[in-house]
Amino acid sequence: MKNVYFLSDAHLGSWAIEHSRTQERRLVRFLDSIKEKAEAVYLLGDMFDFWNEYKYVVPKGYTRFLGKLSELTDLGVEVHYFTGNHDIWTYGYLEKECGVILHTQATTLEIYDKVFFLAHGDGLGDPDGKFKMLRYIFHNKPCQWLFNTIHPRWSMWIGQTWAKHSRLKRTDGKEPPYMGEDREHLVLFSKQYLKTHPEIDYFIFGHRHIELDLMLSKKTRMMILGDWIWQFTYAVFDGEHLFMEEYIEGESKP
Repeated sequence: MKNVYFLSDAHLGSWAIEHSRTQERRLVRFLDSIKEKAEAVYLLGDMFDFWNEYKYVVPKGYTRFLGKLSELTDLGVEVHYFTGNHDIWTYGYLEKECGVILHTQATTLEIYDKVFFLAHGDGLGDPDGKFKMLRYIFHNKPCQWLFNTIHPRWSMWIGQTWAKHSRLKRTDGKEPPYMGEDREHLVLFSKQYLKTHPEIDYFIFGHRHIELDLMLSKKTRMMILGDWIWQFTYAVFDGEHLFMEEYIEGESKP
């Protein structure tokens, strides 16, 4: 039985991250290290800091990462890509060229006889009205079409600048630390959702850039995956146990 891996939030290409090329290479080395022992890899959103496709144009760069995704799928590894709030604008390139399975919303699925609820996490339980409005605009098809009437030279600059500004608004460019069970939106969402879906064994999210491993009931567990900017953390499921791990260069991991 091979392993199933979960990771999120690399924000590749961010103009606010000085070590972005080193970061991409580290992510690629990790993916290379698991390619022979992976049944599937779930990328739970915001792997790019800004991604937008046109009919004949895709963003510059990311060749190492995209090549490694293609290698994994060519080897028969299922790669599931969940869009986040930074990489919503996908229109077929990742599926056709890299062979990934794209998910644009939260998904419940069975992995090795366990039920997983998987999502990036944006928009789940967050009461922020401004964020909800932006999320609606970003997901709105006419708005996406209008944005793509802008020449890529300027639309990519707008997107990258917006993403950089969003990150630099935070202290040291990092998300706030864990706020506790009664204030974390994803924890509150999971507890509420579990009331009507008691069959869920695991909730796994990205988005918050914190490591969290929390028991919600005797059988149900929730994880937030950290990130691949500073923490380089991921979860691995071996069919029986789910672990949170950190990728450290030179160390072999299960």
